[in-house]
Amino acid sequence: MLDPLLSVMRTASSGLQSQSMRLKVVSENLANMDSTGTAPGADPYRRKMVTFTQTLDEATGAQMVGVDRIVRDQKPFRTEYDPGHPAADASGYVKRPNVEMMVEMADMREASRSYEANLQMIKQAREMTALMVDLLKGQ
Repeated sequence: MLDPLLSVMRTASSGLQSQSMRLKVVSENLANMDSTGTAPGADPYRRKMVTFTQTLDEATGAQMVGVDRIVRDQKPFRTEYDPGHPAADASGYVKRPNVEMMVEMADMREASRSYEANLQMIKQAREMTALMVDLLKGQ
């Protein structure tokens, strides 16, 4: 096992990368929350979600987090009566994406807080390493 502080930084770095991908998916969901199908009765945009996995870093012995996969939410689409819409079915209903603004905002906030926590861990580990180097210089 290498330096425990290096292990902390690698673990936090994997958290940064994972939460960054999560923020990307949330922004994609929000950008497409009004994207309907182009043909009558066609399915609209389907919400995406990130699933995470835990792995062991052989070099440091650290537990890492990573993106396992990006899955599509199977929650049913909302329907809205709009007979003039190009994607309206024979009954005049349009399928709307299964993206909810409040859910995405909560997910974004959680990912952002987790990103900040991982960033703080890297900062703390760097400061501790710098203090250790200063102490060793003084001997």
